[in-house]
Amino acid sequence: MDLVIHPDGAVTTLYSELLDLSTLGAMNIARASHVEPDADGRWFAAIIDGPKLGPFARRSEAIAAEVAWLTEHRLRLPG
Repeated sequence: MDLVIHPDGAVTTLYSELLDLSTLGAMNIARASHVEPDADGRWFAAIIDGPKLGPFARRSEAIAAEVAWLTEHRLRLPG
């Protein structure tokens, strides 16, 4: 689990229940993506305000691509 600590003390992460994030303070949780199948059973990860990843044969592959993309593009310090 990656935690990005900003200069103002705010923490950004991909939500997980690995840690009790409420111990870090008030939380603001927002959906970043959707993983869904199409009519042919192929899986896609649609990033909100980002690309649509896929198709993938397995849901787990779509989720792995989703996590990798969000980690690379959304868990960065500005500048």
